[in-house]
Amino acid sequence: MVDFRTHAAEEAKNISMFNTPPVSAIFVMHETLKWVKNTIGGVENMNKLNLKKSALLYEEIDRNSMFRGTAEKEDRSIMNHCWVMAEGRENLQDAFMAFAKERGMVGIKGHRSVGGFRASLYNACPIEAVEALVQCMQDFEKANK
Repeated sequence: MVDFRTHAAEEAKNISMFNTPPVSAIFVMHETLKWVKNTIGGVENMNKLNLKKSALLYEEIDRNSMFRGTAEKEDRSIMNHCWVMAEGRENLQDAFMAFAKERGMVGIKGHRSVGGFRASLYNACPIEAVEALVQCMQDFEKANK
């Protein structure tokens, strides 16, 4: 990461200024890697968990009569999931936002230029949060059939 021999070399003494490495960034990376290893079980397990979370939400978006995905299936992101109200259900967008907010779902409003909804399932997002969003979508469908 940082090779201090570069700074100590005789020829570097005249052309290089000794600087402090980015301690905060190194510390944060260290803590993050410990979390990935000790909590998640490593990068491979993190990938498996992310694929599982992604599949769970996309399966609900595809199954639920209230919603439709905006990206082609082969182009879908594992992290950022975008969807809109299904055709003929557009008038329920604000109702779903309120419904979701009542159940603790915040920050799912889509980009202002696109609309709809977006859920970002970053590495630290627990699967329970995805399950709660899926349940919210199912409950909304039942309440509005």
